[in-house]
Amino acid sequence: MRTISLVIIVAAIMMLVGCSSKVNTEIDPRRVVMNMFGAMEENNREDLAHYLDFSQMLGRADRDYALSGDSARVFYTTEEILADLVDGGLTKKRWFSMQRVVGECTQSGDSALVEVSFIDQSNGTQYYTKFGLRSINGVWKIYSFRAINTEEQ
Repeated sequence: MRTISLVIIVAAIMMLVGCSSKVNTEIDPRRVVMNMFGAMEENNREDLAHYLDFSQMLGRADRDYALSGDSARVFYTTEEILADLVDGGLTKKRWFSMQRVVGECTQSGDSALVEVSFIDQSNGTQYYTKFGLRSINGVWKIYSFRAINTEEQ
């Protein structure tokens, strides 16, 4: 009876580990950025929430990361950020209307920058940015999107 119980417990643990979020085992910041785009494409708010550091993103009045000339939008809740990154959101609409290229990663300790370019093929404009990531309890999370038009540099 003990052997059967032990086998059941081990099987249950293996299933939990196998079904755990892919984010928890993510060690490459560049892969986190690519997976975030995949979650956006699938409108998967749950996975998106694993990739983003909401505490650093909320209330910031940085340049609008939706790649527009509009004044910066400020988000006050995690739901506002998530809604902006799935169907119906301005950022998803603009980012997914362009070719996205995830470039090199520069990592220093618990911080990383991942190069991302958005290319508007209709007019040849390239928006270049570096997504900021930090490791929180061994899990990489995106804390910043900062879009810069290469023509403005």
